[in-house]
Amino acid sequence: MIGRSGNPTLNDKTFEKSGHYNGQETMTIGGTVNKSFMLLALLIGAAVISWAMFFNGYDVFPYMIGGAIGGLILALIISFKPSAAPYLAPIYAILEGLLLGALSANYESLYYGITLQAALLTMCVFMGMLLAYKTGLIKASEGFKRGVIAATAGIALVYLLSFVLRMFGMSVPYLHDSTPIGIGISIVIVIIAALNFVLDFNFIEEGAKQGAPKYMEWYGSFGLLVTLVWLYIEIIRLLAKLANRD
Repeated sequence: MIGRSGNPTLNDKTFEKSGHYNGQETMTIGGTVNKSFMLLALLIGAAVISWAMFFNGYDVFPYMIGGAIGGLILALIISFKPSAAPYLAPIYAILEGLLLGALSANYESLYYGITLQAALLTMCVFMGMLLAYKTGLIKASEGFKRGVIAATAGIALVYLLSFVLRMFGMSVPYLHDSTPIGIGISIVIVIIAALNFVLDFNFIEEGAKQGAPKYMEWYGSFGLLVTLVWLYIEIIRLLAKLANRD
């Protein structure tokens, strides 16, 4: 998760890779917003399918694992080849939707109402960060970027370590616990995930100013979706920890 934007898919070098095409349509903020809604609609549609399958008695574990692995592979491809975003970003949204639907259904079966709470909180955080960015309350200064990038990279390394340790029957202390320390860690991760939106907004705004190619609208909307999915997962995990203490 390293780049000029805390979002691993968005960084300044992307504009160098994309190039500038005179006489062709260029990236706009409005176009990126429209495509973001398209991807979100695909994600929600796929999530509804895996959610319904879970509560109808189907085994959705393959969809959850397939969505996670397939989404990761597509994210890597799109990150290295932004021009593929118009074709692969919609597929990525569908795969992530299958993952989130299955994951949310599992949490919902344990903690009634947690999915709605997580979804509402995610959208509230998104709107809050957008408002903070547009009003200048939070500015994407170089220091701010470096701080968010460093924190995001640290979280990525901790999760990677946790994944490796679990293969050997061990775990990172407190990371998955419902103790006060474990809850505190989740709150910090949620905050870092939310701050990534500011860097994403700045990246998209700069792309529009620099006249990036039209397909970069898909790339920008894909990057926003990556952060949105991460934030939602962290919020629902935090809520589950809080509920588990009751």
